[in-house]
Amino acid sequence: MSAYKISIRPFGIHSILVEWPARVEETILEDILQFSQHLSQNCLKDEKWEMVLAYNSLTLIHREKPIAFESFKNTLLSWYDAERDETIRQKILWRLPVCYDLEFGIDLKAVSEYSGLSIEEIIEKHTEKRYTVYGIGFLPGFMYLGGIPEVLEIPRKSLPRPKVLKGAVGLAGKQTGVYPQDSPGGWNIIGNCSVPMFDPKKEAPCFVNIGDKVQFYAIERAEYDLHKIEGEVGIYKVEKIMLDA
Repeated sequence: MSAYKISIRPFGIHSILVEWPARVEETILEDILQFSQHLSQNCLKDEKWEMVLAYNSLTLIHREKPIAFESFKNTLLSWYDAERDETIRQKILWRLPVCYDLEFGIDLKAVSEYSGLSIEEIIEKHTEKRYTVYGIGFLPGFMYLGGIPEVLEIPRKSLPRPKVLKGAVGLAGKQTGVYPQDSPGGWNIIGNCSVPMFDPKKEAPCFVNIGDKVQFYAIERAEYDLHKIEGEVGIYKVEKIMLDA
């Protein structure tokens, strides 16, 4: 049975946008994941369908045919409201190394002044939490991670930088994330992750999925340099932990 009141509206002639309540909640994200899995396994098996998940929405895209909105909307509502078996989804925790040296953490001092925390306390707070991947976008492989400690919430920079380095770990509002490539950006940079977040040469270019968990851990500069070398030659393995459902 339906868990939330959803809204459905057209999103171009080939797409439909399904929206859940506009709140950042793990239970909402889990409902979206369950429904999208139900659709792909039982209702929309045609590989021409594409699904894009984020925070409190699910976009359904048909790559070839226009969607007859009214009839398909009613069908979607009936699928959502119907009894369906709840799939037990395997949950994954990725542990990602971050070097918080001031060379990389170019906004650490500013975050310290804003929060009233020492740099050591910022690192401790940032690494103690397990974050939920609520969305992937902006750049290929850019994770929007929710669940940061309230004391680390800080507004985006009023003037974005023209270049933020690949691997930069940032804070913005209630989120943290890793820049997967050099890019302009306005997040507050507190360190650099030595793990490549996106590799177009791999079958799965981004190893993280929406709904996964991410936890950072601090490393020294020497370990960071070693990880970068291992990544370049393709022998670095990201720490992956299978969690109980």
